Amino acid sequence: MANKVHVKKGDTVYVLSGKDKGKKGKVLRVIPDKSMVIVEGVNMSTKHVKPRNAYQQGGIIHQESPINSSKVMLVCERCGKPTKIGKRILENGEKQRVCKKCNEVIDVIKKAKED
Repeated sequence: MANKVHVKKGDTVYVLSGKDKGKKGKVLRVIPDKSMVIVEGVNMSTKHVKPRNAYQQGGIIHQESPINSSKVMLVCERCGKPTKIGKRILENGEKQRVCKKCNEVIDVIKKAKED
């Protein structure tokens, strides 16, 4: 079973620790099996690439590497501050992600199954 990660693809996050501490970026990819996320412009690594055929050019590529999801915190769109995420269940069975600081709804997680 995959681990649950508190952020989703497309969320804006704040980096809490490491060499990129204090940076903000958008989540490009979530890897729940390893509890890792890839954030735009954070934890850049250098990769040397060989040309694979006559038409492709080799060289040095700079790309984002994954970081642990525990090192990032979601940034609320309304208040603009890094915040913890709360969950709220509505009467109709929908779940919502909620900002703990300003109590603003971030998004709806999923709807309940209809019987």
